Amino acid sequence: MQTKPITLVCAVLIALIGAGSVRGAQHVVPPPVPGELEVDGGHVPYLMMHAVGTQNQICLPRTSGVGLGWTLWGPQATIYDGRGEQILTHYLSANPEEGGVLRATWRHSRDTSTVWAFATATSSDGNYVEPGAIAWLRLQVVGAEDGPTGGDRLSRTTFIQRVNTVGGMAPPTDCAPLGAKLFVPYEADYVFYKM
Repeated sequence: MQTKPITLVCAVLIALIGAGSVRGAQHVVPPPVPGELEVDGGHVPYLMMHAVGTQNQICLPRTSGVGLGWTLWGPQATIYDGRGEQILTHYLSANPEEGGVLRATWRHSRDTSTVWAFATATSSDGNYVEPGAIAWLRLQVVGAEDGPTGGDRLSRTTFIQRVNTVGGMAPPTDCAPLGAKLFVPYEADYVFYKM
């Protein structure tokens, strides 16, 4: 007689732990964001995962001022689910839907579905963004591709938010020599939305 209640309690606990431990679970609740980063109604969050990687910089002439400074040339990150399993990779690549324009890219590690996006809003609001951390972003998807076997886990993404950032800021100092590269460690959470 005692095994039924224990079995039921175990089943409920496993279900609750499983639902809470995976950031990509059905009921994704993104963190509060500054108003300019909110995603319009009709788009619902369906994945939230943690990224660890680098913001890659290159030493180029400053666009305003004199001398050489660090310029972002793209991210390189691995994105994990709540169990610590690699789910996505994040990098800069050519978007085939825009004739090869370089865009931030996310590729699913299992089905290789891919999306490309660009930032439509940015915030460094000190009420949200930690000192020394890269800005939070709202990105709009401008290209999507199913994997070669029809995988579409990312293909329906419409918007992505970069939130909860840590690190990633390039030094404000001059750099040398021209073309030198710097890989600045960062972490962030990415929230994926679909219609």
